[in-house]
Parts: sequence; structure tokens; C-alpha cells
Amino acid sequence: MFIFENVIKQVFINGGILLGYISNYAFSKMTLKLGWRMMLGIGAIPSILLTVGVLVMPESPRWLVMKGRLGEARIVLNKTSDSKEEAQQRLADIKQAAGIPESCNDDVVQVTKQSSGNNVWKELFLYPTPAIRHILIAALGIYCFQQASGVDAVVLYSPRIFEKAGMTDDTHKLLATVAVGFVKTTFILVATFMMDRVGRRPMLLSSVGGMVVSFLILGIVFTIIEQSESKPMWAIGLSITMVLVFVATFSIGAGPITWVYSAEIFPLRLRAQGVAAGVVVNRITSGVITMTFLSLTKAITVGGTFFLYCGIAATGGLFFYIALPETRGKTLEDMEASFGNFKLKSNKGVQNGNAKLTQL
Repeated sequence: MFIFENVIKQVFINGGILLGYISNYAFSKMTLKLGWRMMLGIGAIPSILLTVGVLVMPESPRWLVMKGRLGEARIVLNKTSDSKEEAQQRLADIKQAAGIPESCNDDVVQVTKQSSGNNVWKELFLYPTPAIRHILIAALGIYCFQQASGVDAVVLYSPRIFEKAGMTDDTHKLLATVAVGFVKTTFILVATFMMDRVGRRPMLLSSVGGMVVSFLILGIVFTIIEQSESKPMWAIGLSITMVLVFVATFSIGAGPITWVYSAEIFPLRLRAQGVAAGVVVNRITSGVITMTFLSLTKAITVGGTFFLYCGIAATGGLFFYIALPETRGKTLEDMEASFGNFKLKSNKGVQNGNAKLTQL
């Protein structure tokens, strides 16, 4: 259920991006004076719907348990579980992680063992255990490299990229941009069905491999285009294809897995602050990439920019291989035992490392 919720969130986000591309294409047929206003203003509609939806959202059952409100947590779990037995088991796991005796069935209990916000930040950044330090590095790293690889530059500036490749017709550029949104949304759906079957780590590493290859080819193609007097049709077609390949490989791994992985590795007591810190890193990195793309293309050419992103993606892949253990099939409450060992060569190696930590 937890994985489905996180991935379906990505499906709706990318579905919204696709609808934005489609609406831009539709409004491009209007006059310039009216068209850009419609493109900008229509974004208010989903914002209003989201505001209304937030008002009826239930609280997180884990947060409710941490506050001792077991009755409300039970109601939420009954609504979000396949059966009452599953809801009861999930409630028991959460109570155990929160330090509440399993035998306690009162609707409201006094929770005495709670970490204040200041203590949580200290445990994360000042006095972390080896496992918590590993978790924090893994989460911040995956959030950073997801955006540092240049995905927002490709998605937001795809019309400019297609123009640099030689596509001059505005309608064709908008249609190609719609194709980017369609591919991105489609492969997010593919990731939804594959994540629990294949595992986070294999999908993430395969995704990064596809991103590296597509950026490498884009760098070569745009270097050829920029050094040619004319824009060969094969180069235009190949650049569009590689943009779509990049978006597809990103969406099948690095896109959705970043949010799922980072949210499930933190212990319950640190999860809110840990994920918040990761999102801050993610958004700052996204802003840097978005604001520097055009400057980079002028300074080191479009091809050079793609070579730079290729190197960053490759570095991210190495980081993922070293620092991120597999988490498939593990509950939030049992995740901490998987961390603390950076020498990750295989799942067997992770298990051996955990056994040594347990002995210590």
C-alpha cells in the first residue's frame, strides 16, 4: 500500500505535466494576447481542487499513533487496508515502533517516549549512529542526484532543445513536447507494476544506465549539429529519440524510486524531518539545474551540457551502487537494520554486513 501510494502520486504529477503540455498545444492556436494568459491561468483549477481535497484527507496513522490517538489510527487503517486483519497487523507494527505495548487497546493513550523536534534534528545531523548516518547520506544523495542529472532541464526546456536540434515549426515543437509528457507518464505506470517484482536497486541502477547512455548520445549528436553548417535530418530524429529514451529510463527508476526509497528507509521517529531535509535538497538542486541550463548551453554548448549531465548521472549511479541497499519486502519498522555498511556488492553482502553489526 505504501509503495502504491507513493508511485500513484508520481503518476498524477506526471499526468498533470502531460495535461499541461496538451493544454499549451491547444491554447497555442489562440491569439498571442489570449493564449499565454490561458496557459498560465488554467493552472489555478487543479490548485483549487487540491485545496478542497486536502480538507478531507485523513491524518497519517503513524502520526496518530505517535500522538497516542490509537482509535483514530485504527479507523484510518481500516479504510486503507484490504482487510481488518491487515489493518490490525499494521497497527501492531506501528505501535511497536512507537514504544506502545501491543496489549494497549485504548482509543487514547499517554505516549511518554517521544522525541522532540530538536532531539530529532540532533539525532539526524549531530549525533547519528552509523546506521542513521548511512540512511541520511543515502536519502540526501538520491534526492540530489535525481535532479542533478538534469531531468528538469530536459522536461522544461524540451522545446528549446528540439529547436537547437533543427526543429523550427512551433506546432511540431509543442507536439514533441507532448510526446515527452506522454512517455514520462507511461513509464511511471510501468514502474508501478515492476517495482515490487524487480526491486528498487536493480531498477534504479538500470535507470541510471539508460540516462547515461542517452545523455552521451545527445552530447555527441549536438556536438555534430553545432559543428555542421546544416542540420541533418538523422541528427534531429536521433536527438528527439534520445530525449524520449532519457525521459523513459528516468521515469522507470530514478523518478519514482527516489520518493519511495527515501520515505521508507527512515525510522518512524525520524521520518518526517529526514524526508523534509531530502526534499529541500531536491528542490534546491532542481532550481540550480533549471536556472543554469541556458547559461551552460551558451558557455559550453548544448553538447557540452549534455556531456556534463552524463558525468553527473554516472557519478550518481556509482553512489547508488555503493550506498543504497535493497529495501524491497522490508517494513518501515525493520528498515534500520539494513544500513550501516557501505560495502554493498550484493544483497548477500548486505546481509553479512548486518549480521556483523548485530554481533557488535
